[in-house]
Amino acid sequence: MGHPTIYPTGTTVYLPEKAWSGYTIYQAADTGALLIDMNGREVHLWKGLRGFPNKLFPGGYVLGSTSERDPKYGFQDEKNLVQVDWEGNIVWKFDRYAWIEDPGHPAQWMARQHHDYQREGNPVGYYAPGLEPKVDSGNTIILAHKNVQRPDISDTELLDDTIIEVDWEGNVIWEWAVSDHFHELGFDDDAKAALYRDPNTRAFGTHAGDWMHINSVSVLGPNKHYDAGDERFHPDNLIWDARETNIIAIIDKRSGHIVWKLGPNYDTKETEHLGWIIGQHHAHLIPKGLPGEGNLLVFDNGGWGGYGRPNPEAPDGLKVARRDHSRILEINPVTLEIEWQYTPTEAGFQAPLDSYRFYSPYISSAQRLPNGNTLITEGADGRIFEVTREYELVWEYISPYKNKRNSNMVYRAYRVPYGWIPQLEKPVETEIEPVDVADFRLPGAAPRGAWMTVEVEGTAAYSEGAFCVATTDEADRKERDPQ
Repeated sequence: MGHPTIYPTGTTVYLPEKAWSGYTIYQAADTGALLIDMNGREVHLWKGLRGFPNKLFPGGYVLGSTSERDPKYGFQDEKNLVQVDWEGNIVWKFDRYAWIEDPGHPAQWMARQHHDYQREGNPVGYYAPGLEPKVDSGNTIILAHKNVQRPDISDTELLDDTIIEVDWEGNVIWEWAVSDHFHELGFDDDAKAALYRDPNTRAFGTHAGDWMHINSVSVLGPNKHYDAGDERFHPDNLIWDARETNIIAIIDKRSGHIVWKLGPNYDTKETEHLGWIIGQHHAHLIPKGLPGEGNLLVFDNGGWGGYGRPNPEAPDGLKVARRDHSRILEINPVTLEIEWQYTPTEAGFQAPLDSYRFYSPYISSAQRLPNGNTLITEGADGRIFEVTREYELVWEYISPYKNKRNSNMVYRAYRVPYGWIPQLEKPVETEIEPVDVADFRLPGAAPRGAWMTVEVEGTAAYSEGAFCVATTDEADRKERDPQ
């Protein structure tokens, strides 16, 4: 869809009495990890951090990465994962997962980290009361890559997703690879055939098939389902989602087996009420201590995803499910009932005609806040916003930073309490009321209603200068030829 070339950036809406106020961190394109207050003031920048994402810890520490592998040889591989302090000094680093010898580059150790990681103490990477990530000790869960040959899946080399756990000294103490659990993923014969032919080799570079594209991993943490005796939700278990297969799954940390799953298809009696979850990001259980705790929260991107029977939009059986709008879903993982959702309808748009107005077909996230609001990253448009349970927009921010592709995309943003940043004084909070866009004009622009009304063959027309706009053929002729 087309976009305006001129639009406001920074904070455009802020209602302090309804928002959950704090600092927000996000990746400001190639600039670095940027910290802003609720009024959009840029209060700190960790230049050189790449995000993917940047996670803020108590005391002004940030977990992120500093450099990317040459994309000719590795797709979305980060060379390292680092924790930096307020001044940008590296206080922890992991880069010893794979020894890499890329042509034209010195051989080196790399983390091959991508998309997500969690530090011990907090299961999901965002603020939850009483669940603070450790800053000077503890293990780290990391989502990483490994190239594998699996002829039972495809005769093409696969870019496999692995989940590893490393201790504070950087030792890998646990590892899980999704390709080892192919038979547990639930693909039908059509999907297996399409996947075998082309495991998402993509149209660029010389990469192996990015067949799953897992984009988030979180620890379940303490939760009511396990307290009620459901072993699938053991606090140590891990939840992940894969955008290319439309799968969300929980793995048993001890055995590695998949013990709970949504997708890859959503046409069963148990799931048809959900509609198809497509290309999703940031699936996690809302942590204990937050409203909705224990429910699954996910940014259901829409767009395209899945393997299956060829159809007119996917003649090769790749990306067979498609939808041109996004949703936020909060789902009870036991009953699979939708407890809350934010769709184009709740955003105030007419479905299906204007559904695309809430749409990010890639990246994006959702965070539950302590007051019950939800912080949403509509990543493709660089829009971060907060809504209440009743769908009222109480804070909105548009990133002014663009990358080399002229995109202001934001992968994932997080909100933290002011108290996590002792280096700063609590900022002054100034209300920013929503602008009535119907009446807003730049200086020098004609105000709304600056026309004169004329009658053209019984039909009202609106004229500005010599030209008019009307609804009759005669009026159209006069518009083209005012003489």
